[in-house]
Amino acid sequence: MEFASAVYADLCRIRQQAPLVVNITNNVVTNVTANALLALGASPAMTHHPVDAAELAGLARAVVLNMGTPGEENTASLLAAAAAAGGAGVPIAFDPVAVGATSRRREVAKRLLETVGLAAIRGNASEILYLAGSNAASRGVDSLHASREAAKAAMSLAQGLGCVVCVSGEIDVVTDGREVIELAGGHAMMTRVTGLGCTATALVGAFLAVNPDRLTATVHAMAVMAAAGALAAAGAAGPGSLAVRFLDLLYTLTEADIAAGSRRLS
Repeated sequence: MEFASAVYADLCRIRQQAPLVVNITNNVVTNVTANALLALGASPAMTHHPVDAAELAGLARAVVLNMGTPGEENTASLLAAAAAAGGAGVPIAFDPVAVGATSRRREVAKRLLETVGLAAIRGNASEILYLAGSNAASRGVDSLHASREAAKAAMSLAQGLGCVVCVSGEIDVVTDGREVIELAGGHAMMTRVTGLGCTATALVGAFLAVNPDRLTATVHAMAVMAAAGALAAAGAAGPGSLAVRFLDLLYTLTEADIAAGSRRLS
């Protein structure tokens, strides 16, 4: 229970402090991630206007950047928020959605990585492999690689960027370039609900807001994601009821739930 206790302590901090987590995210998941952050106990702000994004980022405890719909205004907002957060010392979590799939996404990711230092990156194996310089295969937003296949690439990327990298999948692999931590939990049905990967990155942002240890914060966020997903799936008839139960679990999650639904492997 020692691991679950540490995760739960951070979760309680979020519930007590309700940190402002600013999200410049994709149009598909704005409502999903806002509801997840509210259920968790954080205070989400969602914006797609560059000036608004910059001002909010300067007020935030954490900023989440998601390039899932890389239109001109969304991209300008991502860059404005990144610059403002970097200037204010606000931790940034980045979700490189389908980064290797199109030239536009590759360009947006490159510009973001050149703009500011990141606290954490959360992506699937194909996304992390691409960012690390591999010619990884993907199918849109879906990975064609298992998370452990990207472990070495994640370490290299973390070392090169000076941030934490999380490869999410059946086994979550989290590294700061020195230490590698693996987590088990969640459920395969989670991949049938739009936006749960993006939600994982939003949760990383919330935990970065209350824990200055970036590796620990990211691991704890993924443990909560895994536990809520596993327990939600256990009583779900399908993806629709899983989505509802997942929000309920985030709201009611206990230390015992975290121990039951997630497991640190290393």
